[in-house]
Amino acid sequence: MDSKNQASKIGTAIEINGQNRWAIYRRLQELDIPCDCGAYQPLTVQVDNPEIAIQVWSVSRRAMQPRLQLILALERCWQLYSYRSKG
Repeated sequence: MDSKNQASKIGTAIEINGQNRWAIYRRLQELDIPCDCGAYQPLTVQVDNPEIAIQVWSVSRRAMQPRLQLILALERCWQLYSYRSKG
């Protein structure tokens, strides 16, 4: 059964459009997350559980947000970790 047929049978399928869809597709394939991306078609991802939803969110966010926003988010995480370590 190919991933496109699988996406239509189980869970929730989401679609991602845009120029970053191929990078997102490759990373999701590396993570063994069922997805399909055809030429001139949106990326379709099969989301069966919360873990996959978080992974898709994380991969999508990394691919679509500007580098500066990712750096600032990471710095906030470090500040939070530092604050918790002192307390």
